[in-house]
Amino acid sequence: MAKFAVVFLLALAAISMLQTLAMAANGRGGHHYNNKNLYGPGSLKSYQCPSQCTRRCGRTQYHKPCMFFCQKCCSKCLCVPPGYYGNKAVCPCYNNWKTKEGGPKCP
Repeated sequence: MAKFAVVFLLALAAISMLQTLAMAANGRGGHHYNNKNLYGPGSLKSYQCPSQCTRRCGRTQYHKPCMFFCQKCCSKCLCVPPGYYGNKAVCPCYNNWKTKEGGPKCP
């Protein structure tokens, strides 16, 4: 039984490595948001901010403050990062706007 467990774990590790190599060979490298036209600075019009912030804040329990700050950041930066959290690097303005205390202003 122990030999089976070791062989199984080695097989899983090998499959994981092959998948990583295949993604790197395709140029993706695991990063799905390379299209700067869709998510980069200035990619939105101001009228698109409410719908993009609704998407961005859709899974948080702090919906009202998330929407407030997201719309404030969107109107200034004209972009909202993809996904529900993280991915801020695709929008430097959104990522680098800080509070007085030095924390992130944009959700």
